[in-house]
Amino acid sequence: MKKYLGRKLLIYLLTFFLAVTIDWLIPRFMPGDPIQNMLARVALHPQAAEAMRSYFARAFGLDVPLWRQYLNFWIALFHGDLGISVYMFPTPVVDVLKRAVPYDLFLLIPSILLSWWAGNKFGALAARSKWLDNTLSPLSYILTATPYMWLGILLAWFFGIVLGWFPIAGAYAFSLHPNLSWKFIASVLHHWFLPFLSLFIVDFGGWAIGMRNLIIYELESDYSRYLLALGVPSGLIRKYAFQNAVLPQITGLALRLGVVVAGALVTEVVFSYPGIGYLLLAAIQNQDYFLIQGCFLFIIIGVLLANLLIDIVYVLVDPRTRHSMTGESG
Repeated sequence: MKKYLGRKLLIYLLTFFLAVTIDWLIPRFMPGDPIQNMLARVALHPQAAEAMRSYFARAFGLDVPLWRQYLNFWIALFHGDLGISVYMFPTPVVDVLKRAVPYDLFLLIPSILLSWWAGNKFGALAARSKWLDNTLSPLSYILTATPYMWLGILLAWFFGIVLGWFPIAGAYAFSLHPNLSWKFIASVLHHWFLPFLSLFIVDFGGWAIGMRNLIIYELESDYSRYLLALGVPSGLIRKYAFQNAVLPQITGLALRLGVVVAGALVTEVVFSYPGIGYLLLAAIQNQDYFLIQGCFLFIIIGVLLANLLIDIVYVLVDPRTRHSMTGESG
């Protein structure tokens, strides 16, 4: 057991180091200059522009060699400093992300969890109901093949423009300021529904298809046929089949939750929803090295934590994993 955990921890640390290094390198290999892009927003005399360029290069630590920038990055990271955003200067990247992460969590966690639960339930039912299978399966294939962006545009057009039931932009009414009043909460929920619905519908189709196929595979396997020949009730066989089929779905759920901080980029762009996905697009467009690094750092941490969660959940729900670990430790 200790040997297993030690090996896993070493793999996670090495993966974190390599992923964060790539995260640091990618923005710097992008074409363009973030400071030049920043100064291009205002008209400056050439001499003033050069002075401002030198000032910002020192302020952002871009006036030293790359190896020194890389070393400074790790030193700052271990102190919890992700730098200053070029796009939202002089706001620290940490503060920018703090404002965006709650919107991502509020949008994505409910849509992922509810679509996973509903998709698995309907998929399991479709596997043993011919009528439901003939109805649900084609619909699920259509839903899972539907692009988030196209569905979001369609929902915004129909429910927001044609019917006028829901707003199509922002996270709350522009006339309000964030507070804990019922009026503000109602506005947040009103703006939240369409982005949530577009994510839920597409994810639901994928989970339903996955569970339906896994259940059918389990019911046609040798152990199911053997139990049936022994006279075991079909309900109990279906229960065993569901327990085995849900394991890959748990893996998929954990990985999906791992990238939750990345946001659903296209959905957030369609609805101008201020999550990290929308923020990442703005950072790329403005060549904001530090904000890009910060967004991807959250994604890296989320994916690694999701994989750790998978390991823990598998030990709890899969006896085979527990036995293999016990045998290794013995």
